[in-house]
Amino acid sequence: MFALKFTWNPVSGLDLGFITIHFYSLMFVVAFSLGFYLMKKMFIREEVAIEKLDSLFIYAVVSTLLGARLGHVFFYQTELLWEDPLSVILPFRFVPEFEFTGFRGLASHGAAIATIFGLYLYNKKILHKSVLWILDRVVITCASGAIFVRIGNFLNSEMVGKITDGPLGIQFVQDEISERRAVGLTNIQNPKKAYQALTEDPQFSEIISSIPYRYPGQLMEAFGYVFVFIILYLLYWKTEARKKPGFLFGLFLLLLMTVRLVVENFKREQVEGREDWIFNLNTGQVLSIPFILIGLYFVITAFTKKPINETN
Repeated sequence: MFALKFTWNPVSGLDLGFITIHFYSLMFVVAFSLGFYLMKKMFIREEVAIEKLDSLFIYAVVSTLLGARLGHVFFYQTELLWEDPLSVILPFRFVPEFEFTGFRGLASHGAAIATIFGLYLYNKKILHKSVLWILDRVVITCASGAIFVRIGNFLNSEMVGKITDGPLGIQFVQDEISERRAVGLTNIQNPKKAYQALTEDPQFSEIISSIPYRYPGQLMEAFGYVFVFIILYLLYWKTEARKKPGFLFGLFLLLLMTVRLVVENFKREQVEGREDWIFNLNTGQVLSIPFILIGLYFVITAFTKKPINETN
């Protein structure tokens, strides 16, 4: 069997001297840019005024990022609300000391809830169509964006999988060794160079060899989302599915959260102590089930509704 095993210890981004463009942030730029391009194609096809697309972009970006951040805090790290409340909305940690961290905690379930609400407001104030009309189309861009977000998680050594002895294991150095520890072990003040030294200097080989191999949960999830995107894209462009209100939206929830439900079996739980907290399901799986049921509801009811015209 093909073995994926290797040690993953990347630099965090492109160092331009005066600024570092983090790969994780770059993946979000790619996700939103591709989403804008896809929505523009759909607006042109269905003769919707292109000037309404700029507002959609703003509503989508703000609601997605805000919902993802708040979702992480409420679902996975509630203690931040009283221990370090400013870090909830700012890319800094203030406790126990000030440090720039970026927004490393983002939850897809929170993003889904907030995006639906944001699109409801956008439709009410600007688009003036059925809210299911915009949801059926935006989910195609969400599926494509989810792929790049998970790739970003991989580049950031986040959301790693469970320990494995199988052929898919990867050593995530930056998950096991913090920047502070890397600097302390190597006496190199630049975290990027400190991490690099851990894998290049023979004296640290013992430390690296002690790091367990884990499933690449982020890549497994991204791989599943590729198929979700392809299915939705083809249904929109090659069939009459777009004319069934709620069908594509429901199918998106059903497929995307089913992928999440399955892949969570290979991922490490993000909240310590909740590995099997309800019916042997972890937090991500518990949160996915309501979305799957909602998606199933919209898929079924879509066939009972009157098909819409292209310009409705």
